[in-house]
Amino acid sequence: MKRKALIFDLDGTLVNSLPDIAAAMNRSLVKSGLPTFPVEAYREKVGNGVFKIAERSVGSRTDCFDRVLADYMADYAQNCAVETYAYPGIPELLASLRQDSISACVLSNKDEKDVHTVLDFCFPSYPWRLVRGRQDGVPLKPDPAPVLAILRQLSLSKADAAFVGDAAPDIRCGKAAGLCTVGVTWGFRSEEELRENGADYIVHRPEEILRLPL
Repeated sequence: MKRKALIFDLDGTLVNSLPDIAAAMNRSLVKSGLPTFPVEAYREKVGNGVFKIAERSVGSRTDCFDRVLADYMADYAQNCAVETYAYPGIPELLASLRQDSISACVLSNKDEKDVHTVLDFCFPSYPWRLVRGRQDGVPLKPDPAPVLAILRQLSLSKADAAFVGDAAPDIRCGKAAGLCTVGVTWGFRSEEELRENGADYIVHRPEEILRLPL
């Protein structure tokens, strides 16, 4: 691999966080007297940040949006590392990248403090080169701004890095930033979605990333 860094999405790419996301949101919906959803339904609700998860969950009950959002953020901050787990093969992939001196970065639309909690839980002591989550005033994926900021901070060119993710916002973000993009099929969205959004490569297992002509 010639690239110096891989920038990973978190949810659906490195970890399966759906059980904890669903549990926290369902508890928040119950508090407002709203119907809950099965875990699998959250596959289509996540990916664009906490505001979109809340918006998609309350549906037409926009009068409950602020309360559900606040309850969810407080609940998830306390319970984001309960049933979340690293996908099989991801720890081995990260170990190989480290051995080959390839930097591993994380860019998520999840609140940054929650990103660190999840990473510390699933990958204790792993030396991430850079970790970024949602920050006030900074655009979310698919806006390319956070990727470009990572490249500037690490003094990397667009040719030095590739973006790895499981959903349309990841692929669109990477492509808008001028990076090679890798779509993974073990996450929350479909292979069709990855192809429709122009992923340069599609992989079905983490170890396949190491064999790509990156």
